[in-house]
This record gives sequence, structure tokens and C-alpha cells, in this order.
Amino acid sequence: MKAVRIIGTGKTEIVEIDKPVLKPGHVLLKVRYVGFCGSDLNTFRGLNPLVKLPVIPGHEIGAVVEDVADDVFSDLKRGMNATVNPYTSCGNCPACLNGRPNACEFNQTLGVQRDGAMSEYLLVPCGKVITDASISVRDFALVEPLSVGFHAVERAKVTDMDTVMVFGCGMIGLGAIVRAAIRGAKVIAVDVDDKKLDLAKQLGACYAINSQKENLHERVWEITGKRGADVIIEAAGRPETFLASVSEVAFTGRIVYIGYVKEKVPFDTQFFVKKEMDILGSRNAMPSDFRAVMEYLKKGICPVDSVVTAEYPHEEAQIALEKWAANPSEVFRILIRF
Repeated sequence: MKAVRIIGTGKTEIVEIDKPVLKPGHVLLKVRYVGFCGSDLNTFRGLNPLVKLPVIPGHEIGAVVEDVADDVFSDLKRGMNATVNPYTSCGNCPACLNGRPNACEFNQTLGVQRDGAMSEYLLVPCGKVITDASISVRDFALVEPLSVGFHAVERAKVTDMDTVMVFGCGMIGLGAIVRAAIRGAKVIAVDVDDKKLDLAKQLGACYAINSQKENLHERVWEITGKRGADVIIEAAGRPETFLASVSEVAFTGRIVYIGYVKEKVPFDTQFFVKKEMDILGSRNAMPSDFRAVMEYLKKGICPVDSVVTAEYPHEEAQIALEKWAANPSEVFRILIRF
């Protein structure tokens, strides 16, 4: 079968690998769509420290059930549209024992710590397969990235009493905006790209701030009545937004960091204490976050055609990554089609 493999900085290849053989407890999927995410782009650019090359990328999956092992006692049937929970969990580390397997110390995400889904077929344990007849196979490829943003909102325990500011309106930040808006929060979207901010407003943001063109602090002060945001979700992974989160959060507010910065960030730690803020990390997503995204997509209100920037056949994966690397701010999501 055909697969896309990243073999070095700026280089991919189409390779022929063995089609997986069905085994007990597993499901064979025919892959139709795989999304390229920021981690894949960083792998392509040589900036992903978690990846050992060569690697087959991809963990945002839209697939069709091809075959189910005889010992799988579930409703899974051939022909069902599906996606995959792409994380692993050991069951024994502190995170797993605390009921948070999404943060497993030994997690191996498809396409990052192990070969991913960008191939014609994929074999996965039956418990990792998620189906719903009301969701198209293409839309299923959007579930995982949106769920990461949904999870950050859950970490912050957002309610309809909160003003939530989201730094970064890429796919994960958009997920946070959607979930916060669903919960009735007043949402402020912050980015440096007006197209992304326009889409953020379509998805539920009440306010949009272009931090390159406007004074961030003055706008936040104006919107919140000089209080600051109750919740800030950082989905940009930039030193300046890490610091701005501390500056712009309200006293006793909550900060959730999804992104991470490669270099050290010089925090003025006095505000940690003075504001008595809660600083939280957010990693991957829980099954409940996947389900929440699916319920949202089933409502038919997501402007999917705006979220998906482009589709490419798998033979053009190199072209897709080159175009994204050249213009990263113009891309929400690229789907590779098999």
C-alpha cells in the first residue's frame, strides 16, 4: 500500500509498505483523509524534537471501517465512517492512575512518537475507533484537532459567567473558541491575521483583536471594564503570548497553556502570587472531548469549507507542506486525500 513519509528537513517521499494484517482485538481502516497539523509541519521543517525520522505523519483521521476482528464485540461494522483516538496510555503512570490518560507519561501519538495514519490502510485497537453515521468521512478528520481546543476549555472549567480570551486562531485555538462560545462565555479572539480573526467571529468569538495592529492591553481593558479576562487560553506557543497571558488575566483568573515555547520565557513571577492565578497545562484530549466535537459537527453550523484551506491527493503531500511552510499564517487545515 502507499504511504507518505517525511524523511528529512523539507523532504517527503511516497513509499510502498505492507498492508497491515487484521489481528485479534483490532479494526482495519481504509483511510480517506488525513489532516496535516502543526506538529507535522514542524517535523517537515526540522523543528519537532519529539520525532525520529523517517516517520509517517498523521493523526487527524477520516476513514472507513474495512474489517473487524472476530473477537471484537461491538457495533463496529464494515463501511462505517470513523476517526481514531490517536494517543496511547500505559495505565500505570500518575496521569493514567489519576484518570487522565490523555496526559500519559509514556504517550505515543500517531505520526509523532510512532508512524501515523498517512497511508492507505491503518490497523488500530478496536477501543480507539470512533464512529457516527451522521458525520462525513471528511469531517471526521477535523474531530481530533478541534477536540484539543475543547479539552483546554474543559480544563479551565469555563462557564457562561466568564470572559475567555484565546491567543492563536489556528485549528486548536478555533476549537477553544467554539467550546467556550457553546458554554455561553464572552470570547475574545487574538491573532495577527485578519482572515483567521474573521473565521473566529464566525465560530463564536464576540471580539477580535489583531495584536499587530492594535494595543492588546488597551483593547482588553476596554472590553472587560479594566478587569482582565477571567480565562486565557494560549494556543499560539509564542513567548510574547505566554507573557501576555499573565499580564492580561484577571485577578484570580485561570490560564491554560496548550502551546509550548521552544525557548525560555522570563516570567515576572510576582503576578503568580498577587493575582492568585491558576496556571494549567492542557495536553491532547479525552474521549468526552471527541464526543463533544462530534455533537457540534452534527449540528451543521460549522463552516467546514472555510476551516479546510485545501485538499491534496497523497501524491502531492510534498507540495502541500511546501506551500504551508511558505505561508503558515494563511492555513487553517490541509487535508491529504487517499
